[in-house]
Amino acid sequence: MDMQFEFSTAEKILFGEGVSTEVPELAFSWGQQILVVTGRSTLRATPLMKELSALGASCLNVRISGEPTVQMLQESVEEAREAGCEVVIGIGGGGALDAAKVIAAMLTNDGEVLEYLERVGDGRRLTTPSAPMIAIPTTAGTGSEVTKNAVLLSEEHGLKVSMRDDFLFPRLAVVDPCLTYSMPPVLTAMTGFDALTQLIEPYVSGFANPMTDALCHDGLLRCIMSLGNAVAHSHDITARRDMSLASLYGGIVLANAKLGAVHAFASVIGGILPAPHGAICARLLPHVMRANIRALEARDSGHPALHRYDEIAQIMTGDVDAKAMDGVEWVEALLASVEMPSLATYELCDEDFADLIALAKESGSMKGNPIVLTDDELYDVLEKGCAA
Repeated sequence: MDMQFEFSTAEKILFGEGVSTEVPELAFSWGQQILVVTGRSTLRATPLMKELSALGASCLNVRISGEPTVQMLQESVEEAREAGCEVVIGIGGGGALDAAKVIAAMLTNDGEVLEYLERVGDGRRLTTPSAPMIAIPTTAGTGSEVTKNAVLLSEEHGLKVSMRDDFLFPRLAVVDPCLTYSMPPVLTAMTGFDALTQLIEPYVSGFANPMTDALCHDGLLRCIMSLGNAVAHSHDITARRDMSLASLYGGIVLANAKLGAVHAFASVIGGILPAPHGAICARLLPHVMRANIRALEARDSGHPALHRYDEIAQIMTGDVDAKAMDGVEWVEALLASVEMPSLATYELCDEDFADLIALAKESGSMKGNPIVLTDDELYDVLEKGCAA
């Protein structure tokens, strides 16, 4: 059988406990004016900035509080340009890393952030490689350190939108599981479900290839073994290492094999409600799995994704005879064990469903779903996601 595919990721990846200590000298070798992008807290970035200063670097810190917005990023870009920043380091969750990727790109490309955004902007392509950018995740879920897109909130339009370009891949991804030890259980669970979703959706996507399959398979094994332990025991070194690696894999595969209906909904729900991305993924994952399996059985019973859902169930349960729906039940049991809040907690209600479905169907993520779901099927997914 003929086979052709592309595969892209960050230029270089460092993984392992303690590798973040290598960052200051690496960053300083690329430039002396360094922008450090963090989340609301600078706690994990403080030692990094002190070491950079000791080397002779000048550091500017930009804090991204909550979801990065278009306006927030434009202001940060102008500040970084004025300061003459040469290198960008993003350290934090997915929002901080996405913000850092955008700023690094805008340091070497003209115009404003909005011009490069999909859906609400002009979708301009970047013409010049980004400034050197180092991505250091402190959570285990988004995989943003190895993706070529950045998600921003356009408050004006009430939408989460993307800047997407090969030039957005970080120069260096530094994944140090030690930085995730202090995550509280609820954040560990939310980000962990994001990682799990980002391994399942690309595995059943029509854009999957042998390289993404290999990463999905190993990532699922690690995530399934360790997510519950990471939530219950924050300093379980093996569990934290597994979740960091699963998250890294998830970022790589989503950049190369696309996602599905869970993320299509997550992007639009996150644009109108203050619901954490991981919580949305967690609450919708089993219902999208069930909807896809039933739709495939009814309308395309020979589709290879059905066999892949069987494989996912076998990995989850350890039973070689498990079938697709056994995997759905496993996810639901895990969801119950971590006490994830329903989407109704964030005031999502059925009056929003029609608009959300229309927007989700236009999302790029929906292109990776293994089968086109009907509006009624999508409505049922949202309804179950809001149930207690």
